[in-house]
Formats: sequence, structure tokens, C-alpha cells
Amino acid sequence: MPVDNGPAYRSSVDNYDLSSINGIEADIAAMEEFAAGLKADLLANYAPHADAVTKSMFAEIPSGGGFYNLQLFLYAHQQAQDATQQNVYGYIDGTYRFATSAEAISTQYRGADAFSSARLSDVEAAFKKTGTSTSEPIHPGDS
Repeated sequence: MPVDNGPAYRSSVDNYDLSSINGIEADIAAMEEFAAGLKADLLANYAPHADAVTKSMFAEIPSGGGFYNLQLFLYAHQQAQDATQQNVYGYIDGTYRFATSAEAISTQYRGADAFSSARLSDVEAAFKKTGTSTSEPIHPGDS
């Protein structure tokens, strides 16, 4: 739930002068370098460890037998495993998509007038149209 800091705060934010902001400049070469480095780091350093985490998380544990509290614990443990697995995959997928979008933006605006031609709507569209994360096997267990 958002915090309301009162009318004085709202007034100062509402009256902020945006007329001096002409745009945001992006260093296209740095964006390309960042995207390539992010992908390389993801594939070389994160994905291999994600596979090990997946294998460790799904180690066999006792069934709980007739102990109700142990069964509750095992259920909570299963929920934690599922959430962790989704986060591991989500990080891989989201990071790869982010890097791919940065590459697409830098490719589209590479050139002398790159700073003047990029629009926010173009950047947003690049992030929206980034489809599947990768054709390379980076998800745990796919290698």
C-alpha cells in the first residue's frame, strides 16, 4: 500500500518542473557491451549453479509416515522448493530477456543519430517483443 506523505509532499511533486528535461541519452556501445556481458555471465556462472541447486533441492526425504506435524513440514518444504525453482528459472529467463532486449535496442539505434532517434515507446516495445528467453540450453537439467 503506498504511503501518503501529506498534502505538502503531493504539492511539491505535482508542481515539479519537467520542462528542462529534454531526453535521456544512452551509450549504445556500452549497452551492447553490457548485454553481451550479462548473457555471458548468466550462461557461464549462473546456469551451471542453478542446475546443482535443482538437483540438491529434489533429494529424497522421508515421507512423514503417520506424523501429522512432519507431514505439514514436508508440505511447506515442497512449497518452498516450488517457489525456489520458479525463482531460479524466472531469474534465468528474465535476465536473458533483458539482455536480449538491450541488444535489440542497441542494434536498432547503432549509428550517428542513435542518441536523437530512440523513443521511450521503442524501448518499451523492445522489452515487450522479446519472446522466449533463448534457444540455448540454459535452464537447469537441459544441458
